[in-house]
Amino acid sequence: MKSIYLIKKGNAAEAFEFRETPKPAPADDEVIIQVEYSGLNFADILARKGMYKEAPPIPCVLGYDVSGTIESAGKNINGLKPGDRVAAFTRFGGYSEYVAASRMGVVKIPDALDGAFADALTTQYVTAFYCSAEAINLHEGDSVLIHAAAGGVGTALVQYALYKKCTVFATAGSAVKVEMLNKTGVQYAINYRKDDYRSVIKNHAPGGLDAIFDSLGGRYVKDGIRLLSAGGRIICFGAAEMSRSFSIFHQIKTGLAFGFYHPAQFIIPSKSLIGVNMLRIADTRPVVLNRCMEEVMGLYNKGVFKPLIGKIFPASEIVKAHEYVESRESVGKVLIKWL
Repeated sequence: MKSIYLIKKGNAAEAFEFRETPKPAPADDEVIIQVEYSGLNFADILARKGMYKEAPPIPCVLGYDVSGTIESAGKNINGLKPGDRVAAFTRFGGYSEYVAASRMGVVKIPDALDGAFADALTTQYVTAFYCSAEAINLHEGDSVLIHAAAGGVGTALVQYALYKKCTVFATAGSAVKVEMLNKTGVQYAINYRKDDYRSVIKNHAPGGLDAIFDSLGGRYVKDGIRLLSAGGRIICFGAAEMSRSFSIFHQIKTGLAFGFYHPAQFIIPSKSLIGVNMLRIADTRPVVLNRCMEEVMGLYNKGVFKPLIGKIFPASEIVKAHEYVESRESVGKVLIKWL
């Protein structure tokens, strides 16, 4: 089978190599999936640049999520069988024609659900669901800020917050993305390149925010804490600002911009800062991961979650796919297609 190996950190054009590797055999609690689509996530970009500690040492195969068809199953597998169409959380290894996936990271998908949309429901929608329904709860009338709201996780968070009847402030970096957010029903879509999102929030939510979903890091965390109301929570699940430059000076500056905190700073105003790393959740709490995947599929079936596909590249164009995600021009899920 073919796999796409990360062989060098840095620019996408020099980073990847296609290799022929043996097809995996399932462990007792695993299934082997013939992959139709492999999804890209911003963490893949960070891993390629050497900015993601969780990534395995190179040479390695990136990729958190896939969709396809089960080819074989281990002896302990119940509820899934060869021939079933599935989406799976792979914890690296997803850029391959065949992958082994743990039972707790696999969910069966309806026959009518296109594989690209099924893949989009995996890492990004599961991350969004965990952040907004497991790490915290959203309630009708809550004021919520979602950064990078036109991306894969951001789109899912917007859909869930609107489903919960929240007032949504959503940031994006272009007029096209803002227009897309307006069409989804976002009450306050903000082009952060033109407008000060903090001023918009202070004008329309003077009492502060109930929840912030932050995938950017750096100064956005410090600013976010200031924008929270009493009882407000900021959920941090990424640090995209760190990826803007390899410069050690940029890394230090961005790292310092997060701020330094003492518990009293949260206790006295009754605010919370919550960190989310779905890899750790998958590793240490696989039952939670599986529950989230099943809940996400249920919300898709109800029409709450509507995956948005940004672009699909042939697997042979992995470099272009990475460059597209890195450009920050993508809206929704970006994938590569094997079949």
